[in-house]
Amino acid sequence: MAERGASPKPALLEVEITTAGYGTATVLESVRFSAGVESLGIVGRNGMGKSTLCKVITGLHRNASGSIRLAGREILGRKPAQIGRAGVGYVPQGRRIFASLTVTEHFLMLGPHRSKDWPLDRVFELFPRLGDRRSHLGRHLSGGEQQMLAIARAVVVGPRLLIMDEPSEGLAPVVVDTLVDACLSLAVGGDMGILVVEQNLHAALRLTDRVMVMVRGSIVEDMSTTEFRKRTDLQELHLGVSRSDLL
Repeated sequence: MAERGASPKPALLEVEITTAGYGTATVLESVRFSAGVESLGIVGRNGMGKSTLCKVITGLHRNASGSIRLAGREILGRKPAQIGRAGVGYVPQGRRIFASLTVTEHFLMLGPHRSKDWPLDRVFELFPRLGDRRSHLGRHLSGGEQQMLAIARAVVVGPRLLIMDEPSEGLAPVVVDTLVDACLSLAVGGDMGILVVEQNLHAALRLTDRVMVMVRGSIVEDMSTTEFRKRTDLQELHLGVSRSDLL
């Protein structure tokens, strides 16, 4: 809690996207929200613009207008490497690890970009399975192990904001639970914000403090996870999820 009379800290992330799209097709329109050091989930059906939003924030999609600020600093229009150095870590949909590198080599290749706060021992404490598989090539890892590696690779640079796009995609429920537990331990520290796009509502509700719903490129709902969990009407309306699906 801030001391009385202290100036409020700026939001970690402030998004005011006027439009974003591909060619003449508009995908995002009037997307406005801010986030502090919290765990924020964005949920919605397929094709609603969630992944495009991640790519715009990280600089991977540059056909966008508006403003995106990280800790008060404008980052919209900057190159992905510049945005990464500013403090944004990204776990893309599809993992995108290197098939011919070992687990350990994925971290060593980051060189000076690795944070001193994340020695390999701490990485393997977060994901013990990666420690067990440290000498294995990326191609020989299971889907769950590859996702652990993708998350760990983004974390070791010490981001202020970690963005994850569909981290549970294609994974067995027991593996999803392991990933969520690890991400929850990251959030407990209180010095890194998490923005996660998820179709798996069960995982999203476990991981986040706050949920936004995206429909046709716009944010239509924004509330605490506790409140959204109760709003089964909104879950069914926007996601086609019934109460029994979450049991």
